[in-house]
Amino acid sequence: MRHPIIYLLLVAFLILACERKLPTPQGKPEPPPKVVVEKEKEEREPPIPPEVKIKLKRDGKNNYSWELSGSDVDQILKVDDKLKKKLGADPSK
Repeated sequence: MRHPIIYLLLVAFLILACERKLPTPQGKPEPPPKVVVEKEKEEREPPIPPEVKIKLKRDGKNNYSWELSGSDVDQILKVDDKLKKKLGADPSK
């Protein structure tokens, strides 16, 4: 073995270098980094308006009447008003 003292010094230096901790800065310790989590914005389609079924009738005098059915009362009333304005008749329910 050549120069066993150099090898021992080299091994001792490596062991001491690996065991040393990094020096901490004087004063305040660094605060941990802030993490901001954002949710993805989901694109939602507008809901489909409720369906209103119209049964339209016309008599021999060209008078119209209709029957409306559906699940949403507000939507049924809107359709009824539109029919009254367009056809100009009172429905027989």
